[in-house]
Amino acid sequence: MNHKKTARSESRSSTRLAPVALWGLVLPAIVALLSACSSVPAQHTVRGTGDLGVVIERADGRVQVVETTGRSVLATVPGVGDLSHASVVFSRDARYAYVFGRDGGLTKVDLLLARVDRRVVQAGNAIGGSISHDGRIVVAQNYEPGGIKAFDADTLELLAEVPAVTEDGTRSKVVGLADLSSNRFIYSLFEAGEIWITDLSDPRNPSTQRLAGGKQPYDALVTPDGRYYIAGLFGEDGLAMVDLWNLDKGSRKILSGYGRGETPLPVYKMPHLRGWSIAGGRAYLPAIGRHEVLVVDTDSWQEVGRIPVRSQPVFVMARPDGREIWVNFAFPENGWVQVIDTVGGKVTDTLQPGRAILHMEFLSKGHEVWLSARDDNKVVIYDTATKQPIKTLDSASPSGIFFTSRAARTGF
Repeated sequence: MNHKKTARSESRSSTRLAPVALWGLVLPAIVALLSACSSVPAQHTVRGTGDLGVVIERADGRVQVVETTGRSVLATVPGVGDLSHASVVFSRDARYAYVFGRDGGLTKVDLLLARVDRRVVQAGNAIGGSISHDGRIVVAQNYEPGGIKAFDADTLELLAEVPAVTEDGTRSKVVGLADLSSNRFIYSLFEAGEIWITDLSDPRNPSTQRLAGGKQPYDALVTPDGRYYIAGLFGEDGLAMVDLWNLDKGSRKILSGYGRGETPLPVYKMPHLRGWSIAGGRAYLPAIGRHEVLVVDTDSWQEVGRIPVRSQPVFVMARPDGREIWVNFAFPENGWVQVIDTVGGKVTDTLQPGRAILHMEFLSKGHEVWLSARDDNKVVIYDTATKQPIKTLDSASPSGIFFTSRAARTGF
């Protein structure tokens, strides 16, 4: 009897062990399969996104993904459309770059996988965009048909459209778009001469506050502290400024008549106000049609000086510590860069990095600056302490350079 009981017990034990043994064979295969599905492809190195960026290859509709620690090009991503004028913003986690192209394209590029994640053509002609502080909404500013459009940052689904049409029926190009707190966006209307603030807290039901601007605003910035919005005016000597803490006061004119009746020089390239600088309590601004950088006290917003420079400034960019201002120029002097010392208030260095220097971008702590030399098909990297080039990267007709450190900055 005991013998039979033992035999039955052993039989039941064998029955229980069979699935266990089978599972021992199947489990490793499942783990291997899941690992293959979830791992980064072999050609991609696991990395953080904090030192990544993109370089616009203007002529070929491509972007290069670069890393700044080793100063190298990681990959080239094609299929990004017409990049003859392009700008970029980044997702909050700095994994995705949103590229706004001249053809109205909005392209979401995965920097880690180096590929186009999504792309929509949302307008006939666009020149830039922005992203909300919570990272959920991407907004494009458009020349044709004008107005702004808001998209879901994950899917690029259209959420809202705000046409730039005033009460008298004037349709305007939109310029100077920048992000504000609470999922608001501020921008200027070129033809209408107005400044609008659109609240996208409920993105499918936007509301817009309208302020007077000035004659033909062409670009704008938000100061680093998020307090002021300043729009440059093409149609008059001066700038329009909005105190974002006191919107009930509307906008006011600053630096009126800075040309003092003088005939401006022909403008070959409009200054880019996103390259304006606030440093040490002063703003450094390019004067349209003049070979000068204007210096403005940011308490009184009165002009306190002018710095003569080689030609018409395009970007007037502060090194992150504010001690230096780097300036590039419009054609025909666009192969030069000058450095201004903000303590002495004068040019200390004149550099010739290459032909057609279209853009400059500092690393987040300012020890290097990367410059695009379009006509040399190079990106030139300078040490900002020695003012010497330390490396060049091959790039086809490079223009804009954008680093992921922008993801943490208002107005960028």
